[in-house]
Amino acid sequence: MARDYYDVLGVARTASPEEIQQAFRTLARKHHPDVNKDPGAEERFKELNDAYSVLSDPRTRQRYDRFGDDFRQIPEDYDERVAAAAGARGGRAGRPGGGGVRFHGADGAGFEGSGVDFEDLFGGMFGRGGGGGGWGPVPGADQEAEIQLGVEEAYRGGRRGITLGGPNGQRGYDVTVPRGVVDGQRIRLAGEGGHGSGDAPSGDLYLRVRIKPDARFRLEGRDIHVVVPVTPWEAALGATVPVPTPGGTAKVTVPPDSSSGRRLRLRGEGMPNPRGQDGDLYAEIRIMVPPEPTARERELFEELAAASAFDPRRPR
Repeated sequence: MARDYYDVLGVARTASPEEIQQAFRTLARKHHPDVNKDPGAEERFKELNDAYSVLSDPRTRQRYDRFGDDFRQIPEDYDERVAAAAGARGGRAGRPGGGGVRFHGADGAGFEGSGVDFEDLFGGMFGRGGGGGGWGPVPGADQEAEIQLGVEEAYRGGRRGITLGGPNGQRGYDVTVPRGVVDGQRIRLAGEGGHGSGDAPSGDLYLRVRIKPDARFRLEGRDIHVVVPVTPWEAALGATVPVPTPGGTAKVTVPPDSSSGRRLRLRGEGMPNPRGQDGDLYAEIRIMVPPEPTARERELFEELAAASAFDPRRPR
């Protein structure tokens, strides 16, 4: 069984959105494959992303709390189907003598189906295949596949053609990638899943987003980290320098007396979030020296060395 998403992030089931975000950021920094070389770091990071993608969205979190690990297999119009089935059968949707099915959510709490026979209502989803036995048409099953995106593709979103292989060969899809998707998030293609029997509708196809590693940008949730090279004099005297972002070039002010490793925060310049607050961009200063200094540059460095009493190795 999959680990409980709350346990993955180390938060209580009553955790606020802010507590969930803070827990994810802390763990993501610790387990990101770029900084953690442990063989299991990548899988742990994916697990964190999966948990955060579900719990950070109020709608998917509510469904997860209600249905547990099976929440993706329960149709989004679950309550409407239950109500419609109950109404069509005079207030009781089960077979004569049927007591309905009892489910257990992620927190272990059970809930009754109000007399609804869910095998009847949802076909083979709960263990009965086919449309025989007087059960009527059976809706198609939902399916899932992975789609790999570059950081800039995920940032901008837009239309993209993809090809997926299956038992009946390859098939192409025209996908609308929402702006600001993150690793672990899913894109729904309605009606593109398994075929239903009879006149029942097909299921949906969910594309699980995987963000490809990028030489310039490192993602932690919706926050973007980028290294900004500066000269020794820019670091010492301060300067305004360009910073690459997935959406283009931005400007950042380097304060005077900045050392390598200092992080500058550009609020809202990270991955967009259509449902909430955009991520931030963190520019990390890295001081660079001329790879082949001219004679004059070397002379100036020697003058600075002679005039300065600064010793970075001396305890402060």
